[in-house]
Amino acid sequence: MKKSVFLLPFMLILCSCKYFEKQVPNEEELLQQRLKEINWKEVSSYPSLIGCDAITDKELKKECFFSTMAQLVQERLGADTIAMLYPCMDTINMKVTVYPDSRVEFEPQFPADTTGYNRSKFDSIIRARLADFPKIEPAQKEGIPVKSQFVIPIVLDSGE
Repeated sequence: MKKSVFLLPFMLILCSCKYFEKQVPNEEELLQQRLKEINWKEVSSYPSLIGCDAITDKELKKECFFSTMAQLVQERLGADTIAMLYPCMDTINMKVTVYPDSRVEFEPQFPADTTGYNRSKFDSIIRARLADFPKIEPAQKEGIPVKSQFVIPIVLDSGE
């Protein structure tokens, strides 16, 4: 009887250990689960300019960025050589690429039926006018800077 009283707590301890063991999820399974949760079609935060950094709401920050960006490009290209060389062109769509290292690249988008524009001259004017563009913080996806591209319409003012 003394032996059974002594063995009983020991047996309970041994049997209860299995209740403390938990199945640890596999690292690969956790990774795959997390990758499925991420929305790959949308960034966590949009690119940002200095004036828009203080805004915390995602949509307001996005609107601020796009309107400020269009305004800055428009100011630099507005009543300039482009409007004088091509008076029939009042608006140009500008493809903007912001790289993870904060580099910015501008590429004018011409309509498919336009052949009367000297694209190399046009590109050189744009590069010269937008060379010292303010720093842009890149878009982020899950806290990691990513490349983003967007098209903004730029209204060219001929100064008339």
